[in-house]
Formats: sequence, C-alpha cells, structure tokens
Amino acid sequence: MRRRPRGGWLAVAALAAALTPTLLLVTLAVLCVSAWPALVWNGLAFVSSHVWSLGNLYGGTPVVRHGFAAPAGAVYGAIPYIAGTALTSACALVLAVPVGLGVAVCLAERARGVAGNVLGFFIELIAGVPSVVFGLWGFIVLVPWIERRAGPGLAHVFGFIPFLRGPVLSGQGLLAAAIVLAAMILPLIAAVGRDALLRVPREVRDQGRALGLTDWETLRDLVLPPAVPGLVGGVILALGRALGETMAVLMVSGTGNLVPHTLFSPTTTMASAIVLDLDSAFTDATGMATAALAELAVALMVITVLVNLAVPLLGEGVSRVATMVNAGRDAR
Repeated sequence: MRRRPRGGWLAVAALAAALTPTLLLVTLAVLCVSAWPALVWNGLAFVSSHVWSLGNLYGGTPVVRHGFAAPAGAVYGAIPYIAGTALTSACALVLAVPVGLGVAVCLAERARGVAGNVLGFFIELIAGVPSVVFGLWGFIVLVPWIERRAGPGLAHVFGFIPFLRGPVLSGQGLLAAAIVLAAMILPLIAAVGRDALLRVPREVRDQGRALGLTDWETLRDLVLPPAVPGLVGGVILALGRALGETMAVLMVSGTGNLVPHTLFSPTTTMASAIVLDLDSAFTDATGMATAALAELAVALMVITVLVNLAVPLLGEGVSRVATMVNAGRDAR
C-alpha cells in the first residue's frame, strides 16, 4: 500500500513554487520605489525625449521639479536606448531565426542517432558560453572585419538603401551588435527547436511517407504544425535573452546615445546604458541619476516580462494560422 506524501512536503513544494513569482514582484517593487523620483520628475519626457544626459554632477544649482531635485542640465530621455534595444534585437532575430530553425530541422530530421546527439550536445554547449566571450570575439575579430571588408562592401553594393549607407566608421555599431547577439541566441533557437520537432511522434512521419508524401511535404504538413508552439517559444526566449544582454553588446556597439539611422551607426541598449552610467550616477548628490537608471531598469524589466508572457499566446496563435493554411491547401 502506497504511502501518501506528508503535508509538510506539500507545503515546501508550494513554497518553492511561489518563490519565483514572489522574487519577481519584490524586485519590480524595489525598482519602482527607487525609480519613483525619476518617474515624477521626468513625466512623459522619459519616453518622448531623444536626449539622455546626467547633467552637471560636480557643480551648479540643482533643478527642482515636482518636489524632487536633479543636477543642472539633466535630461533623461530613453528613446535612443529603447530604439537601440529594439533594433539590435530585431536585427539579431532576422539573422538567427532562419539559421537556427534550419539547424533544428537538420538535427531532428536528418542527423539522427549518434551524429544527431553529438551535434545537439555541442549546440547546447555553445548556448552556455558566457556572453563576454562572444563580446571579446566580436571586438577582436568581427569589428575589424566590418570596418575593413563587410561594411564598405555592403555600403558600396546596397548604398541605395538608406539603412545600409555609410560611413562605416570604426566598425562598432548596430551591425556588430546584431551579429554578436545572433551568434548568442542561435544555439538557443536551434536547441529548443530541435526538442520541439523531436516531440512529434515518429509515427506521424511514417504515416506521411505511407501516404506517398515527400520528406518536405511530410515536414511541412504533418511535423511542423504541432511543433510550431515550441518553435515560436524558442524564438521568443531568444528574444528575451537578446533584450537583456549587456556586456557583449557594450563591447561592440560603439556606445552611441543617438537613435541609429544606419546599420553602421553606434548604438546603446537599455541594459548597456545602465552599466555605462552607473558609476557616474553614484556621484550625483541629488540621487536623481540613480533613480533615472532604476526607471530604465523598470522599463526593461516590463518589456522582458511581457515578451516572456507572450510565448504561449504567440505559439497558440501561430499554430492556429498554420492549421488554417494547411486546411486551405488541402481544400484546393
């Protein structure tokens, strides 16, 4: 006769389950409290201004607004950092998603057995490489390559496209940051995608071949539709990592505080901006610089949480669309 688990273990399990959301809420609450002076002082200028400056931290008369003081000349407009975060992440996804999904399909459908397991192990191993290693590789290898070869070549061939015009400058900028981020998130997309495809029963593939379908038709019509939620989930998780990446982007982005207008423009993400200005913010006697960085952290955290919450919704939505497309193809 099986013994039922004691109530104490159930209480411990419930406590452990509640720990993660509790830590998330506590972290968000602490950041909001720290950012409250900046929220009041900035108002809508935080999301409407294109200028970010900590002001005169070593002299001058502080500016008082709504009961809170800030250094003279301080402006906390996050638009350049929000744009830098969005553009670097979007460009990284454009580069990484096709390759990552292709690797996932190859590992799940072609490289089976020992070869598939070995390749899958190395993919997961690459996903665990520290980000600073990718950043150092980007700074030593990628940035000079963009400056001397890739950048001038792209600007020469595709210069008629405004976003691809020069000058290339030092090679540090949006393109270098996007490539480094793509290299970091590609193994994550491939590993999650491979697991999603392998969860589809082998019998599904055998049934497709028994019906006379080619390998491509079997993959497109029978394997991919049930695997779509997992594939989309992997992409969204990779996007979450790209949004919050700091050191690797900081080493190759050029640390520009303007909205990037071309693929070669220097840029800075929200996470990198926090690291860049944190040391100077501690010298602000009014404390407003630290509060502004906390406000930036709140915005980044909210964006990242929303992206992660969108995983099940997007996965289900894309799966329904894929099912409708297949149904329409079958009807024709």
